[in-house]
Amino acid sequence: MGSQPKLRIEAEGINGLWPILCTPAKDNASDWSQSDTVDLDETARVVEALIEAGVDGLLSLGTYGEAHSLLWEEKKAFVGCILETIRGRIPFFAGSTALNTREVVAQTRAFHEMGVSGTMLGVPMWCKADLGTAVQFYRDVTEACPDTALAIYANTEAFKFEFGRPFWAEMGKLPQAVACKYLGIGMLATDLELAPRLRFLPTEADYYAAARIDPERMTAFWSSGSLCGPATQLALRDRVAEARRTGDWAPAREVAGKIRAADVGLFPKGEFSEFSKFNVGLEKGRMNAAGWMRAGPSRPPYHVVPPEYLEGAQRSGRAFAKLHEEFSARKAVKAA
Repeated sequence: MGSQPKLRIEAEGINGLWPILCTPAKDNASDWSQSDTVDLDETARVVEALIEAGVDGLLSLGTYGEAHSLLWEEKKAFVGCILETIRGRIPFFAGSTALNTREVVAQTRAFHEMGVSGTMLGVPMWCKADLGTAVQFYRDVTEACPDTALAIYANTEAFKFEFGRPFWAEMGKLPQAVACKYLGIGMLATDLELAPRLRFLPTEADYYAAARIDPERMTAFWSSGSLCGPATQLALRDRVAEARRTGDWAPAREVAGKIRAADVGLFPKGEFSEFSKFNVGLEKGRMNAAGWMRAGPSRPPYHVVPPEYLEGAQRSGRAFAKLHEEFSARKAVKAA
């Protein structure tokens, strides 16, 4: 029996702040008849700015990354632009979620050949999967792509799957499974035991609490708010790291509280399920309002968003922009 092919990144290499990129769009992107909608200049600018700021890795082509709304040629151009900009300086996972296993395998192989560190992969989004279907899907993909690191994209609303305890027990057996994009921390302690090889990445809003649950395992988090300016999330990363050394968690708790406060408005009616119906437009609306990057419009059919929902997301974006200014100024004072 042959040895397991070497992955480009292992769980131990996944630490710190991992922004999930949206896919910047040209002004015409909401027009269904357009076939070249990715703003590659803005993509390169934002990726370079994130690297210069000090982020630890990047994820892409998730739900608000509009993986479901991009043409294959657009995906390849986007991933190629990111890789060309990164030049090997930080790890990068490109999402290859699609409606069926064959397409997922084809996209995963293509991105791997381009040079990505791994794939961020959810279950196919057409029929609701049961446990057996979901587990077999990941087994098939990792068998077909044995040298590609896997970050499981565990979004219960997007994929109509609960990602429950039996699922994590099975994922812990896959050598390629090195990480997961994780929502909610109510069952985190149990999931960590079931999948001891995985690096679980909670949201920026949950990272402080997750690190208190298990400071040794919870060393990385994903972020959409950092696309409103990454200074706040970098401060959270650094303060949690410092708390592990000193035992003083108060500074990290302060940043976490500010992040939670800035999130107010993003979730219509305070519900993640309602947010998930419009998350592309809401996330991009938040980023556009913050002004740190130009996310551009959403691609059809997900460009239709209730105005009152969009207003809440924009309010959140402006709040995150203020936090970015605050923590950038703090860093400048400290450096001086």
